[in-house]
Amino acid sequence: MPADVSVAELAAILEADPTTPVVDVRNPDEYAAGRVPGAVLVPMHTVPVRLQDIPKDRTVYLVCAVGGRSGQVAAWLEPQGYDVVNVLGGTQAWFMSGYPLES
Repeated sequence: MPADVSVAELAAILEADPTTPVVDVRNPDEYAAGRVPGAVLVPMHTVPVRLQDIPKDRTVYLVCAVGGRSGQVAAWLEPQGYDVVNVLGGTQAWFMSGYPLES
């Protein structure tokens, strides 16, 4: 079972290392409306054909709108050797907690 972090934990991780990989698995329109700063778009339905866009040598934080889709992607990637962490509450919790969105 992949690990989970809160948006506060993710914010602290990104503050310590802004190069930490964050992958947003939402749809392009959701991503364009606002995202965790630095997050790379890899929509959920494209993950199986875009594995080269997801680092395998570092912990990757997965985010969606509220945590459901990113949790599913994390559960799919982990058995394939990826070190993935689901961000609980997703972009919605990030925004509601007062963290900035990039657009």
